[in-house]
Amino acid sequence: MQKIIKGLLIGLLALSIASCSKTDNYPGPNAAFKGRILDKTDPKNGNFLTETAGIQIKLEELSWSATPSPQTIPSKDDGTFEDTQLFAGHYRVTPMGGPFWPVAGVELDINKGNNTHDIAVTPYLKIVNLAHRFEGTTLVMTFKIQAPVTENLPRLLDVQSFVNVTKYVGNGATIPQYTSDKTMQKIEANWSDAIAQQTFEIRVPDIKAGRVFFARVGARVDDSYKQYNFSEEIQVQLP
Repeated sequence: MQKIIKGLLIGLLALSIASCSKTDNYPGPNAAFKGRILDKTDPKNGNFLTETAGIQIKLEELSWSATPSPQTIPSKDDGTFEDTQLFAGHYRVTPMGGPFWPVAGVELDINKGNNTHDIAVTPYLKIVNLAHRFEGTTLVMTFKIQAPVTENLPRLLDVQSFVNVTKYVGNGATIPQYTSDKTMQKIEANWSDAIAQQTFEIRVPDIKAGRVFFARVGARVDDSYKQYNFSEEIQVQLP
């Protein structure tokens, strides 16, 4: 009897090992999807000014399910996005999470191989006429704000500075002492002609001499995400 039981146990163990060692025959990802996030208001058709993961591209694979679990592609700092590990199929593609007017998703086929699709959005706010100077060790940045669409624009919250030692600069990549309550300028008001005409000034103290920094400013509204609309980056150095 013991020999029979022992034989059965050995047989079960062998079956278990064999089942674990079987090759997964499911096909892997076979499609890549990339594109640009465009600023609709830019006459030069430029990319939306953002930061790494400042915008999410939501993908819903409708050919898999009528109510699929979404997956997202984070934006790159240059306003592009890319995912090389997708399955070919029919998708709904929606930009979300960024400082722009909501956009309805579009349905499209992502085929085997490489696929490219650009997405255009309208920013809530735009930073214009950015200039800078040094007063001692304080970096002073001046600028104006434009609102491409003013009707139903959410309330403006604040403007803020962002400073880093690399070109990757934004809310998620900044030196804390240069992005703080001291450098924030609160607005907390609805859009008005007075805001449109105002020249804003942000002062960033204690910039270290001899080092190269990259700086930008941002303004945001009180929507669901409260993300900043950014200016271009500028390179600054205190001699």
